[in-house]
This record gives sequence, structure tokens and C-alpha cells, in this order.
Amino acid sequence: MNIIPSKKMSLYKPAIFSQLKSFAKKQQEEKGFELIDLSLGSPDLPPHEMLREHLSKLSLLPSSYGYTLTASNQFKEAVANYYKRVNHVELNPETEVIQTIGSQEGLVHLPVAFCDPGDIVLTTNPSYVAYDAGIKLAGATSYYVPLDEERGFVPNLGAIPEEIAHKAKLLIINMPGNPVPASPSIEYFTEVVEFAKKYNIIVLHDAAYSEFYFSGDRPITFFAAPGAKEVGLEINSLSKSFSLAGARVAYIVGNAEMIKIIGQLKSNLDFGIFDPIQSTAALALDHAEEITAQLRTIFKERHQVLTTGLQELGWQIAPSDGGMFVWAKYPYEMDSVSFAFTLIEQVGVIVVPGTEFGTEGEGYVRLALVQPADLLKKALENLKSLSI
Repeated sequence: MNIIPSKKMSLYKPAIFSQLKSFAKKQQEEKGFELIDLSLGSPDLPPHEMLREHLSKLSLLPSSYGYTLTASNQFKEAVANYYKRVNHVELNPETEVIQTIGSQEGLVHLPVAFCDPGDIVLTTNPSYVAYDAGIKLAGATSYYVPLDEERGFVPNLGAIPEEIAHKAKLLIINMPGNPVPASPSIEYFTEVVEFAKKYNIIVLHDAAYSEFYFSGDRPITFFAAPGAKEVGLEINSLSKSFSLAGARVAYIVGNAEMIKIIGQLKSNLDFGIFDPIQSTAALALDHAEEITAQLRTIFKERHQVLTTGLQELGWQIAPSDGGMFVWAKYPYEMDSVSFAFTLIEQVGVIVVPGTEFGTEGEGYVRLALVQPADLLKKALENLKSLSI
């Protein structure tokens, strides 16, 4: 049988993660050294015991195994209460909250709900890989907004040509970001709202790392900016902040009309999330302050250890005060893919080459804060013996 993939499949290249892991496993078998994996942003910390016990208890109930179809009232109300307590933002749980099967699913499908083939979507280079995947799925076209290093690597809206802005349908921003952990400000979000209103552009803010901050106040929500709910949406996940990555549960909040359109699409795509997971997610949101305080203490130490250590080795670090990653420019004349494989081969440290996130990532790597501080110190020691 001659099996031919669709033409659309030519737009999707295999992710490099599996190649890195396969090469690392081979090196480990041949050389016997310990691998330190800083590639995938998968939390190494377990969910809070309260959440594990709750999920386990509900999973034993025979009544838990039917279709849920949509988010439970308990989940939507927990999201709305979380936003009110933590962000001081009022949300209508019935019309301004929708559940997604992890943020990846939401991010990839959202452009399908709003973009026609040929529409322009404003995103950044580098950016999280799911953005481009969703844009391609919708048949839309990416326009890459440069990052403004002088303003902390936020997308430079002033660099967008007038004719592009008039044609754009959607703007995707992400702060604290992945892979570049830019931090938001009320001034910047206000600028985004004004830009969106002027050009009639929908805004999606990816807030997946909003609980990862290391000093001062928490990163502000997009809805802190006046008029933000008129133009946009915010997506967040329980994967990182509550160590529920495998549970695949997230939500989009914001403009009620936009939420309704996403709901119409999702009613044709899935039958909801396992009810015990929804209930556990609601419990996590209800106890967010208690659960995430410990998270921040641990990740603050990791962030400090890794950024300080890399700078001492001559690496340039993108300034950050939050997020789950370090974006670093290494001091060697080598392309980022070759460099990532060299790190594995010589010192057993796994990172992601910057070009996985876009052409402007050349010369950079992304390091995830997903190992204990002691292992990060060992990784830094290993890097000292790098021979290039």
C-alpha cells in the first residue's frame, strides 16, 4: 500500500526532543555517565499530596467514568474565584471561562476558530512551538514581531508595518515567556490593548508561567489593562504551576463572544476531561496560594544557581525574574543544534537548541529549571570541562 501523508504534513517537522533523548541514551550506554536533562519543561515536583489523594479517591468511584462534554460548574467557578482572589479580575464563570485539554490543545486549535487561510497572525521569533503549529493548522500566515531587548524582550509592536497591522487577525503574546522569559507590565499590556483596538486584532496572552516569579509582585494578568477583555483572551494551564502536566487540564478566559466561538469549535472536537481531573484542578485553584508558594521558593533557588553559574562561565543570560526557563547565549562559534548534541556527548547535559523556537534562536539554548539545585550545580561543573 502506498501511504501518502497530506500536503499539510509537510509543514510539520518532527520535534527535536526525541532526537536529543535518543542520542543521550546512546551516549549514556556507551560512556556510562550521568545525564542531566534540562530540555523538556516537565515539572519534576509531584502534585501536592492533597491533590493526589483527591484524584485517587474520585477515580475509585464507578460514577466517574462517563463523558463530561464540557467543563464542570465546579471547575469554571474555581477559575473565576482564582482570578478574583489572585488577579482582582471579575469573570463570569458561565460565559467567560472555557476548559481545554492542556494549553497545547487550546493554543493549537484557537487559530482555527478565528483565522481563515491567508490571514496574518502576529507572533514572535523565537516563540513557543505550539503557536506556529496552530497557525499552520488554520492555514494562516505568521508574521514575526521582533523582541525589544531594551524593554526586556517584549514584542516590539512599533516595528510592525502599517499594512501588516491592518491585515492581522490575531496577536499571540507570552509573558513570562517561553523560551525568552520576558516579564509583563501594565504599561506594556495597555499598549497592546490600544494596538488591538486600533487594528481590530484579537489578543491571546499565554500566561502558563504566571505563578513562576522570584521577587516582588506576581506577574500581572493581561486583564489588568483597561479594555483588555474587549479585545482578548488569556490561557493558563495547571501543568506547570500545580505539577499536573500529565492530567492535561487548562482554561481560556476573557471575551464572552470569543469564548462562545471557541466553545462551538470544541463541541466538534472532544467530549471533555475526566471528571476526577476537573475536580482535582478546581481543588488546586482553590488552594493556589498555599500550593504555589513552595513552588516559587524552589524555583527561585534553581533560577539563581543556574543564571549565576552560566554567567560565571561567560554565557549571556536574558534578564528574567520569572518563568520556568533560562534563555542563554553560549560563548562558542557553533550552531545551536550542533552545540546541543556536543553538550550531550561531552558533558551529559541536555538542553534545547534555540533554533527549535525560530531562526532568531541561533546561538542560544533553552535550559529548563526542572532539576534540583544540586544537579544544576553539577551541570555547571560539567560545563567547565567542555572542549570546543
